[in-house]
Amino acid sequence: MALDGIFLRHIKTELEGLIIDSRVSQVFEPNRDELIINLRTFDGNKRLLLSTRADSPRVGITEYSVENPDKPPMFCMLLRKRLTSAKLTGIRQPHLERMLMFDFDAVNELGDKVKLTLAVEIMGKHSNIVLIDGEGVIIDALKRVDVTLSSKRLVLPSLIYEMPPSQDKLSIETEDTDSILKAIEGSEDSRLDKAILNTLTGVSPVICRELSYVTTGAPDTDKDLLSGDEWQTLKDALEALKNEVLNPNSYAVTLKNAQGKLFDFAFMPITQYGDSVEKFEFESFCKALDAFYHTRESFERMRVKSHALSKLVANNIERLARKISVQKVELEKCQDREILRQKGDLIGANIHLIKKGAPYADVVNFYDENAATIRIALDVTKTPQQNAQKYYKDYAKAKTADKMLRVQIENSTEELAYLETVADEIARAENEQDLSSIRQELISEGYLKENKSEKNNRKAKALKPDFREFETSDGFKVLVGRNNRQNDLLTLKTANKNDLWFHTKDIPGSHTVIVTEGREVSDEAILEAAQIAAYFSKAKDSSQVPVDYTLIRRVSKPQGAKPGKVIYTEQKTVYVTPKI
Repeated sequence: MALDGIFLRHIKTELEGLIIDSRVSQVFEPNRDELIINLRTFDGNKRLLLSTRADSPRVGITEYSVENPDKPPMFCMLLRKRLTSAKLTGIRQPHLERMLMFDFDAVNELGDKVKLTLAVEIMGKHSNIVLIDGEGVIIDALKRVDVTLSSKRLVLPSLIYEMPPSQDKLSIETEDTDSILKAIEGSEDSRLDKAILNTLTGVSPVICRELSYVTTGAPDTDKDLLSGDEWQTLKDALEALKNEVLNPNSYAVTLKNAQGKLFDFAFMPITQYGDSVEKFEFESFCKALDAFYHTRESFERMRVKSHALSKLVANNIERLARKISVQKVELEKCQDREILRQKGDLIGANIHLIKKGAPYADVVNFYDENAATIRIALDVTKTPQQNAQKYYKDYAKAKTADKMLRVQIENSTEELAYLETVADEIARAENEQDLSSIRQELISEGYLKENKSEKNNRKAKALKPDFREFETSDGFKVLVGRNNRQNDLLTLKTANKNDLWFHTKDIPGSHTVIVTEGREVSDEAILEAAQIAAYFSKAKDSSQVPVDYTLIRRVSKPQGAKPGKVIYTEQKTVYVTPKI
């Protein structure tokens, strides 16, 4: 995955039709790797994104907003000073290099007209944005490069701007295909796609593999095994590529793998993956790039956030499981407390026969039907009466412990069940908003600490009833909660007392409600709603899942119960296979 020179050429062509002659209204630097320049055009405002992120450097119009820091960084302040109200007069791309140069007509502090250029270099981790004056002198850069970072090319204020070093590759824009074919054939790389990549400038690995695939039917063919016809096929493919560069007429395509992750994009149709990937076509190259990286970055943020929350919940589940196990062992010990009381009674009954300082007492056990003799251990430092009292105290402690342990085990078991529902929610989260809501829930329950920004934005991000919504085949609306807090909101606040409530039996899942609106619910609607409830549960991948359903009026929340916890009565159960 790489933004190659030809794709960037298409971006340039598109930008020329959108923002040439526009004026800069504002400049933002949301983070240390990105700039957003707001431009006023005849068709409204456009947001030009310039990114130098190592894993996603790019240029293009973006439709997504980002949060800006309270205090703009120094480079952002400089651009605001120099470029505000400046007119964008041209966009240049040297050959098919991965860089664009934006030329502006601006006015300096004295009111004189000046030429300024913003050079955007797309070079992976070495990507940069450099502001240059009309004489080619660097005014400043997003990332300054001194001798500690590079001994070949410095990027510092007051130095003459130098182009990034050339890769000494051939440009399909200027070279004829015969020369390119000869260079590919003479390449030291044996694989055809590698030979093309190291010969041509402006093409990414996916394009080189596609050229190999079109030529031979395989993306990783040995070029030394090509037949004469295959070399001719490659020449035809290069001619088509050349025509695409000189006369752009294609569309952008993004590729999604079987795991649902976007992994590449291109300026031409990609056939090498067959039907194993999902392809999305865009007429706009800027929109394709914007959608690709926004989705990919959202996916990555989701992965990181969900992993952190999952780990937190898993650790608490493991801790609770250990705690319950220990408590059950202690409870088991308490089951023998009656023996302690009996020993106290037996010592009391035989106190006149027991001498002080005796290590034990052999007495008749009148609690035994056979009246067998029992040996009772004694504390030699205590009197017989004190030993009896000690057994009574131990009995009382065991009795109290039994009562407390049963309460603690019940509480821990309920907490464990709650955390298992949260783990299920995290696994089923569809977007960052879902994860943020779950995080707020964990904060409110004391499992996480609220940071300063979350505390400031808490009221602004109040829970809204954005339930999942479905419709049965006979027209009943079905609402599904996204998390425990939404489950409470749906069941206890939103639903009518005559609506029908569904939940998987003894399995973590979302609350599901059929909105009856006073109508009698059909058996078909009940079955479909149960299938939806099963789908949004931990048993999503199972079959014959038991789902309870009852009227909302018969559902209530116990005092002090965890979010999502309810009790219900007069329920019926159906067995369904999850489906939406």
